[in-house]
Amino acid sequence: MDIMKLTRELGRALQQDQTYINMSVAEQQCNEDEALQNTIGEFNLKRMAINNEAGKEDRSEELIEQYNKELREIYGRVMQNEHMAAYQAAKNEFDALMQRVTGVLSMCAEGQDPDGCDPDACGCTGSCATCGGGCH
Repeated sequence: MDIMKLTRELGRALQQDQTYINMSVAEQQCNEDEALQNTIGEFNLKRMAINNEAGKEDRSEELIEQYNKELREIYGRVMQNEHMAAYQAAKNEFDALMQRVTGVLSMCAEGQDPDGCDPDACGCTGSCATCGGGCH
């Protein structure tokens, strides 16, 4: 059994899962939304302006504060966009799936029964750094 071959098969299966498809469709809609892309461009320019001002020796804290205020306003517009909101929801759902997959793999790597381990049952995040040891 070739573990990398099986991993690639898992990757293909993930890409066929409805949560991945939903995320991909939402991402494409974001990319095709000209108003959203313009607002994202405006956000990036404002962020660059903040970085440029912050990098100056004689930087203006007032100007940086103003830029930050404008950046937050632009960010709010980005996140209120219907396509971005749909993308965020779809991405959160896909991230949750990936967290479960990673959790199962981590539990298996720790010797648990692949058919019986369930990261949702014990709150496993797939990261040993956050483990309280409740699964074992």
